Amino acid sequence: MKIIRFDYKGQANYGVLEESGKIKKIKGTIDEIPLNICSSPVLNSEEITLLAPCEPTKIIGVGLNFIDHIESVGLNIPEEPYIFIRPSSSLNAHNGTVIINNPDHYVQYEGELAVVMGKKCSKIDPKEARKHILGYTCANDVTDKTLFLKDGHFGRGKAFDTHCPVGPLIETELDISSVSITTTVNGEIRQNGTVKNMVFSVEFLVSFLSEIMTLYPGDLIITGSPAGVGPLVGGDVVEVAIPGIGTLFNQVLYSNEV
Repeated sequence: MKIIRFDYKGQANYGVLEESGKIKKIKGTIDEIPLNICSSPVLNSEEITLLAPCEPTKIIGVGLNFIDHIESVGLNIPEEPYIFIRPSSSLNAHNGTVIINNPDHYVQYEGELAVVMGKKCSKIDPKEARKHILGYTCANDVTDKTLFLKDGHFGRGKAFDTHCPVGPLIETELDISSVSITTTVNGEIRQNGTVKNMVFSVEFLVSFLSEIMTLYPGDLIITGSPAGVGPLVGGDVVEVAIPGIGTLFNQVLYSNEV
């Protein structure tokens, strides 16, 4: 099932995108399983504006989770997941603009698979993780690398508004066992990785994080980026594609161009 969040006549709604391209609203919230899908009205894509596909209380990032990425930067494979928290205010949507405040900073794209939680959970076993996941979407974990190197941690470098585009939708039935992640900038492929290259599996990550913090419906876990991360500058067009989900599209502008 393909779940979207969208604006229709000034109101935010959840809906199901059908194979025909038609959209049906969901009555209630995405954690109410099975979903209560409204029979009417049936909407067309031209009538709606896509929003970020969920409303997370927190966005949890996982660094150094792809072997090829770790090898490319000459670091050791971590013994435990290396995690950081992004503010929910950094969330952006498909077709949203990524705004770079500091044109002289090195800002980089990081195409990733994102997990969308569907049920509240705490201290769960990895074998129970799938039961608490709603589905999966694409993410671009945009990072101000200049600030990361200056500060020695990801606090400011991951905090900017618009720097966490997610979308275009949540796919609830995706087989992620060998799914690929491809990032292009201005039509040129920069990343082309596979989940098989992950250090820590999605199930392990959900369990590991649930031991630290309660996960709530809509919370996002961005699971790490393959090798090939690189710079973004004003005017760039960046796309993150995952088969079965679709392509997340964003333009990049400097703040003085907005």
